[in-house]
Amino acid sequence: MLHTLLVGLGRSGRELHLPVLRRLREEAAATGARSLFAPDDPLGYDILPTAPVPGLLTVPSLAQARARLDPAVTVVHLCSPPTERVEVLRELARLGFRSFLVEKPIGTDSAVVDAMRLLRHEYGLRLAVVAPWLHSTLTERLERLVRSGSLGRLRHITVHQHKPRLRRSLSTPSHPTAFDVELPHSVGVVLRLAGAGRVTTASCTDARVGGAVVPRMGTAGLTLEHTGGAVSRISTDLASPLRERRIVLGFDAGTAVGHYPVSGEDSYAHLRVTPIGLPEQYEIFPDEALDACLLQTYRGFAEGADFAADFALQAGVVEALDQAKNHVATDAGETTHTGGRGLRVG
Repeated sequence: MLHTLLVGLGRSGRELHLPVLRRLREEAAATGARSLFAPDDPLGYDILPTAPVPGLLTVPSLAQARARLDPAVTVVHLCSPPTERVEVLRELARLGFRSFLVEKPIGTDSAVVDAMRLLRHEYGLRLAVVAPWLHSTLTERLERLVRSGSLGRLRHITVHQHKPRLRRSLSTPSHPTAFDVELPHSVGVVLRLAGAGRVTTASCTDARVGGAVVPRMGTAGLTLEHTGGAVSRISTDLASPLRERRIVLGFDAGTAVGHYPVSGEDSYAHLRVTPIGLPEQYEIFPDEALDACLLQTYRGFAEGADFAADFALQAGVVEALDQAKNHVATDAGETTHTGGRGLRVG
């Protein structure tokens, strides 16, 4: 059985990871199945003082967490802001922890990913990434559709990720740009469905409310040309009054339109497949993607998985987003991050 240490008790750690862990433990207890999860409450640490949270025991330092936990049977949920990941990961690795579930994105640019890769090799870390869309039932069905070839060759993918996030953007500067909020989900999906590629265009705008401005936290978009010939276009609007997580796949012989759940209030996905000249197929099905992500990750840790392929894909996600940021910076006459190196996946 695996113990849990939550590092970073903001929204991701406190409102997403912890409730899912509680639900998974309760489901295992209800079915009488042998649980992956140790019966004791998870430990939590944050650099800032936090209010008590039911079912979570907080500690004043990472050293205190190490004194209470055996790193060999502990999964660390690294939910600190992406700008602080390397320093926190290094400290935890020095304390002996080796198994990490890292919030997306794994880093804010390719230099951060390179630093994490060095730590991974130096300490023998196992780094999994919180990627619910890659564990989504909808994504699994889309991947089967692509691989089956039943609609012919995949030609294009369009993703719209819109959500009202203005209050958080104005009050909590936890992400440097709109590229770092929703797009890590969709970029991972299109890289899985269509393979490696190169960002050819990108845009980003500020969030504006009255006289308040949050630079580059309004809208963001990119076009990714895949080496297999497909083209992906992804857009997000963090100032939208509506929630939408829609993906459209265009094939030679039809289309598939999917809708991911937009919140935990209604965890159902929708999929409409329309072959040319054949009847349309429409399905609605449960899609508890974050639950599946955490459960499969804990199983992987328990079975000794190294998560190398997972890390490689997520490094490719960050590199694609880095390319997009470089396009925006170049258009604005600013200095770029990576010098225009190509996108690697795998």
